[in-house]
Amino acid sequence: MAPTERTPLPVSFFGIAVGTLALANAWRIAVPLWQLPAEIAEIMTVAALAVWALLLVLYAHKWRRHRAAARTELDHPVQSSFVALVPVSSLLAAMALLPWSRPVALAVFVLAVVGGSALGLWLYGRPWQGGRAPEQVTPAIYLPAVAQNFVAGTAAAAFGWHAVGLWFFGAGLFSWFAIESLILGRATLQPPLPEALRPLLGIQLAPAVVGGVSWMAVNHGVPDLFAQVLLGYGLFQAALLLRLLPWIARQAFTPSFWAFSFGVAALPTLAMRLLRAGAIGPLGWLAPLSFAAANAIIGLLALKTLARLAQGRLLPAATPLR
Repeated sequence: MAPTERTPLPVSFFGIAVGTLALANAWRIAVPLWQLPAEIAEIMTVAALAVWALLLVLYAHKWRRHRAAARTELDHPVQSSFVALVPVSSLLAAMALLPWSRPVALAVFVLAVVGGSALGLWLYGRPWQGGRAPEQVTPAIYLPAVAQNFVAGTAAAAFGWHAVGLWFFGAGLFSWFAIESLILGRATLQPPLPEALRPLLGIQLAPAVVGGVSWMAVNHGVPDLFAQVLLGYGLFQAALLLRLLPWIARQAFTPSFWAFSFGVAALPTLAMRLLRAGAIGPLGWLAPLSFAAANAIIGLLALKTLARLAQGRLLPAATPLR
């Protein structure tokens, strides 16, 4: 039997950094809200930053030693969207670093927002030029224009630049509206997604709740009607994904299931921000329930990922060596 080698780090693995950093952010909000141990939030933040830094090193190594593979990934109509996770995770890292060192956090923010904006425009410009096959339309296309801009808006507000944050929020909001109709059209009129791509539907939860977190950041934390509307649509998307989960999860676990993590962490983050800002009613039970669910789901993703790592099956196999 011919020996096999493993592929270099897929850029989609930055979804792990995004999920863990988003959950750490949720913990930083939960600690003062419910008087939880601050040490847990600190440990989770450090761990998430370590994951992000390790992935950056491995991805840089990929460009240095496996440039052809990295370039092929960047040119691929589906996989290229995941490259946007590099600046998205870096923007989340900048916010995590801010309480400890504003200069370091600012440097990470500037690099991420400049590089991410250029990358997002380049990637998002491709569909406008036509020629994309319907089967190549997946929720991953949210990442360059929607995720990048919403998180940039949140990060800008964290540094005190709320007007700039509003610009990014607007770019993400209207990109989301345009892209969602494209994704639904593909899902309705074309053959079903292959099983290997179905976990990407987990990204569908993210725009409403990540956008809601961004809106709460740029509007100075006012629990207004629009924030509640975004939470409502996020809850609807969460219910829709629960309805589709048996269809999505027909395959064994792979790291692609981390596509659920950003939305799963952002939903309780939005609920907790609203609760902290004085919103009342069902949020009193929704916020802690969704926070507990986020910890359970992302914890399960982490355990399954570590299990695959221990088994030597985390990275996909490459073409057999001859």
